Amino acid sequence: MTDPIENRQPTPTDTLVSIRDLVKHFDISGTFLDQLRLKGGRIRREKTIVRAVNGISIDIQKGETVSVVGESGCGKSTLARTVVGLYPPEGGEIHYRDARIDHLPESQLKPFRTRMQMVFQDPYASLNPRMIVGDILREPIRFHQPAISNGELSDKVAAVMEQVGIDPDWQGRYPHEFSGGQRQRISIARALAVDPEFIVADEPIAALDVSIQAQILNLMMDLQEAHGLTYLFISHDLSVVEHISDRVAVMYLGALCEFASAQELFSSPRHPYTQALLSAIPRLGKRFSHKKLSGDVPSPIRLPTGCVFHTRCTHARERCRREVPALVTLPKGSRVACHGVEDGWFDES
Repeated sequence: MTDPIENRQPTPTDTLVSIRDLVKHFDISGTFLDQLRLKGGRIRREKTIVRAVNGISIDIQKGETVSVVGESGCGKSTLARTVVGLYPPEGGEIHYRDARIDHLPESQLKPFRTRMQMVFQDPYASLNPRMIVGDILREPIRFHQPAISNGELSDKVAAVMEQVGIDPDWQGRYPHEFSGGQRQRISIARALAVDPEFIVADEPIAALDVSIQAQILNLMMDLQEAHGLTYLFISHDLSVVEHISDRVAVMYLGALCEFASAQELFSSPRHPYTQALLSAIPRLGKRFSHKKLSGDVPSPIRLPTGCVFHTRCTHARERCRREVPALVTLPKGSRVACHGVEDGWFDES
């Protein structure tokens, strides 16, 4: 069977993944009885919806690393899982090269599964504890390449284990027999086993010891160079993001606040939320000046009107409370969703 992806030509901008106005909500209403509310003397049925991702648009170019950052609960992991098809979106579009994939049935998504893989945060939870490592790596290869011979399969498993720094002789071991860093290497090997182009890494080093994190990051960067991989990297560690990223997207309550090159964003952040985030990074040889945010993060069930950040922004004006800011492109290429930046009355770059 001919792979439909191989017959497609990349777009002129060489965009590998295009996310357009992506929306993902979760219905946590429970049973019918859980949805009943007494209001004004009448019983009404109300659904409880978590608005995790609201109109995100990002283009990811072939060979680059795009990182998504933000506080816990901002929707960055939901965005990652929706992009690879683990969650169906409520709205918007996802394009792989020039093919729209968000609406495809599972049978038509299979050719794209080999091109898009995911590395999860907890390597122990993402590996089947009842399977030996060799079987964990053989399973996706056999599924996507049923005609592969046993000899070719064994050679491929051994090769991918060597690439991630795991001894191929350890194929007979179970996941619990490895350290956390080794298990994450196995997770990366499983993603590489089907020869992907695009890997979504959802906080791949967050569950590891600090001494191991640098090793995994260096491994991912080496594999990117060797295989021409493209990464969507989810993280809350801004120092890591600055080191590994080509471009960075900043999310808050399911909305995109700022999207810029890593160099531009870390040297000259424009959105007030981005500035507050980056001010929390200690810098050697520089005075620490943290811009503290007032209040708590609002609930994604009841989002604020207008700009979702206005309840914590010390620069908010009436327009911020009424109108949702558009994502505007600035002269240096950064995209910022802020009325103050757009109108020129907020500029603390």
